[in-house]
Amino acid sequence: MAAAKKAPAKKKTAKKAAKKTAKKAAKKTAKKAAKKTAKKAAKKTVKKAAKKTVKKAAKKKAPARKAAKKKTTAKTKSPAKKKSGAKRKPNAAFMKAMTPSAALAAVIGGNAMPRTEVTKKIWAYIKRHDLQDSKNRRNINADEKLKGVFGDKKQVSMFEMTKLVNKHLS
Repeated sequence: MAAAKKAPAKKKTAKKAAKKTAKKAAKKTAKKAAKKTAKKAAKKTVKKAAKKTVKKAAKKKAPARKAAKKKTTAKTKSPAKKKSGAKRKPNAAFMKAMTPSAALAAVIGGNAMPRTEVTKKIWAYIKRHDLQDSKNRRNINADEKLKGVFGDKKQVSMFEMTKLVNKHLS
């Protein structure tokens, strides 16, 4: 009978040992999983930090490159592409002196001048005599002098005005 009692004791110790090894294995896998997630999180933060530093470095380098390009174009004096903020050269056709007709000369003067100056002087005349329509500011109410330029029309839109004034320049 003594031998029969020892057998169940061995079974209990075997079960306890199996449970302990199972617990140890579970702890190991949990530790491994925790380490993996920690490593992944660390890699992500490292990658993000690296990207930020690369972006900052790129931003700092970009103005230096632009400045270098400006210096080279200034030295060579080659025709440059359109740049925002840079003054552009006026078109020669707009700067050509045009002589106004007699009707237009009564408004802006008889001297020959470019189209741009003609437009400026007409607008100065319109504002000085308060000829812009009060309700619709795009329309210009013609007085006696402007009726000769506008072809006897009482009211003209500002876009139509340039077309009508162009007929009086030669």
